Parts: sequence; C-alpha cells; structure tokens
Amino acid sequence: MSISIGIHDLSFATAEFVLPHTELAAHNGTEIGKYHVGIGQESMSVPAADEDIVTMAATAAAPIVARHGTDRIRTVVFATESSIDQAKAAGVYVHSLIGLPSATRVVELKQACYGATAALQFAIGLVRRDPAQQVLVIASDVSKYDLDSPGEATQGAAAVAMLVSADPALVRIEDPSGLFTADVMDFWRPNYRDAALVDGQESIGAYLQAVEGTWKDYTEQGGRALEEFAAFCYHQPFTKMAYKAHRHLLNYCGYDTDKDDITRAIGQTTAYNTVTGNSYTASVYLALAALLDQAEDLTGRPIGFLSYGSGSVAEFFAGTVVAGYREHLRTEANREAIERRKPVDYAEYRTLHEHRLPADGGNHSNPEQTSGPFRLAGISGHKRIYAKR
Repeated sequence: MSISIGIHDLSFATAEFVLPHTELAAHNGTEIGKYHVGIGQESMSVPAADEDIVTMAATAAAPIVARHGTDRIRTVVFATESSIDQAKAAGVYVHSLIGLPSATRVVELKQACYGATAALQFAIGLVRRDPAQQVLVIASDVSKYDLDSPGEATQGAAAVAMLVSADPALVRIEDPSGLFTADVMDFWRPNYRDAALVDGQESIGAYLQAVEGTWKDYTEQGGRALEEFAAFCYHQPFTKMAYKAHRHLLNYCGYDTDKDDITRAIGQTTAYNTVTGNSYTASVYLALAALLDQAEDLTGRPIGFLSYGSGSVAEFFAGTVVAGYREHLRTEANREAIERRKPVDYAEYRTLHEHRLPADGGNHSNPEQTSGPFRLAGISGHKRIYAKR
C-alpha cells in the first residue's frame, strides 16, 4: 500500500512596500485598463533596501517551524531564479536564521519559474524513502526588469514555504506527472545582469506549447480526465496568463472555452498574484494559497497544477485536497502579509529599484526599512550580513 505524501503546511511572505499600477500608469502614460484588465495586475510588491530572497524566505518559513518544530526536518530545498550567490545556497542563510539543526541537508535549485515544483517532487522522493522525515521546500524570488521596459509592470516579490510530509494536512500530491522540456530563449538572465531579459510574445508561445506538451504526457502516463478537476493552479507571470493557458488547454482537449467555465476554474487562484506581481518560483503555490483560502469546501477534490519555467521546463500534476484542511490554513496571516505593505509612489519605487550594495568588498550597511522579522543588514568583506529584528 502506497503512502500519502504532499503539502502538510504552507506559509507565504512578501515585501515591505507596494507600488499600485495606477502610479506606474501615471508615470508612463499607459491607460490603466492595460494593466488591470490586459495583464490582470493591480499592484506589485517592492522589496525594501534591506530585504531580499533570504529575508522573505525566512519570514515565510518561520511560522512553519514555530508550528511543527524542527525534529523531523532533515532537508531544505530552496528554489529561486534570483539567486544571491553563485556557490552558496540561499537556504543556508535561512537555515541559520530560523534555527534548524545542523543535521540538515540544504540545497538550491534553479530552472526559472519551474524550480519550486522540482523541489516539491524531489521532496516527495525523500519522504517516500523515509516517511518519518519532513522536507522544507522554499520558493523565493524578486522579479526585476529594466525601468520603462515592457516587463516592468509584471515585477513582484514573494516567498512560499511548504512542509512536505507523509499524511499531509493540506494537499496529497498524486502520480503521474506530465513533463515537457524545450530549448527556448524566451526569458533569461545572464550572470552579468541584475534584470532579466524577456521576449514577451516568444514567452507566451513557449508557455502555451508547454501546456500542450505536459498535458499530452500526463494523459499518456494515465492521468485524470480534464473534467475531474475542481480548479487549476497555473504559473502566473501575470494573472491573465492563467486564463490564456486554461483556454488553450480547453481548446487543445476539444472543449468549448466558455468564459464562465474558465473563471470558475481559475478565478480564485489569482487573488494574491494580482497584488504581489510575479514571484517566479513561488507563483503557482501562491495561486494554491489563494484558492484554499477562498474556495468553498474542496475536500476530496482534485486540483490541477501547471508549473512553467522559461527556457523551458514544465510539469502538469494533480493534488487532492485533504479532509480537515481548513483547520490548517493561514488565511488571516496570508492576508495580513499583503495588507501590511506600505504604498510607495513612482519616485520612491525607482529609488528602491536602483538600490544596490557596492561590490567592492568593503563594509556597507543597508538603511533600516523593513518591519519584518529578518533583514539584510549589509555587506562586509564580500559577505552578506543578515540579522533578526
């Protein structure tokens, strides 16, 4: 008899500041409908000068450790595409900040926005090998594009932490998975750049190609029929992409693309991404958090997950919501993470966007801006210095 493995707990964090898209539209003269309706975005999270992927990740993970303790966590898998170091895993800093034991393995994964799903699947394999263990999966990213570029409106920042275990309290992850990889230059960030490069139309096309490819493989592997799913969590570089993707999947499967049907399948998954912006690896699991926090009882209902990472790698898989899941949700904390953000105007956002610690190896401190529990205090001798507040 196979054991049930999946997401036992889920917590997320986002940044200190928020830029409403009305501010961005006022700056560049864009009709606000292009943002609110065209891409489905209302605002974007903007990190403080002393915030980064580590501080957000630690903030997301700390409540999980507080609830469950550390005794069973023997692995941390940190997924990101906005890494802070070419050698040291960002999760090692988090391991220290949240007080995990030394008898822990920590590793960082990278494959654009797909990385957290790879982390989840690897975690399931570890738990299947030893069901007494738990794995802490963290997805944390700051999406950043050049000022006044087409991608600027889709920026954002967030982290999701998930505890993967046997007998999960939230979602049981199922076999099989549908997989798809294609060598596409739709989005990339060379080592010499802070901001990513993106070909918008190429990226949309590559995403839709991956929808077809993953679904084809999923059905060939014996997956569920499309009509069995109660909802679908898609990667959301902007929330309208989820609608495009689901419409494409319905077309590919020969179904009518009724607008109300698409909204029923997707609508409740976009609430958090709409206001945080693109969180890359965290995005599809932010969609799950929004769905679980808002939907009527989903007990026993299957959810479809489409994880896409540019370049490109994608995966479609299913998860079934576990009885009693509502008792374990963090709905109030999730909403507080969003509501606590302080609005900034375009000039303030621009200053934050352009902030960088010098790369000369000297001693440099960051201004104290975040009200969160962890901060990037500065840099000394090329070493990042993190602090608990």
